Amino acid sequence: MIRIRDVVQQALVTGYLSVEAENQLRKLLSTQYDWEDFSAFVVLQEAAMNGRVKQESRERCGIK
Repeated sequence: MIRIRDVVQQALVTGYLSVEAENQLRKLLSTQYDWEDFSAFVVLQEAAMNGRVKQESRERCGIK
């Protein structure tokens, strides 16, 4: 089973979060997860807010 931290790591490495990965995160966040996964998700949020990770969903609708 894929973990939140795995999806986050891929996004941080590539600098890009696909719509598919966002959907995976939504599904994973609706289940039980540990502190390490929660911390990874917070890091991803900060990276997206600071522009280090681009989100495909925002590019599609023109949000920067």
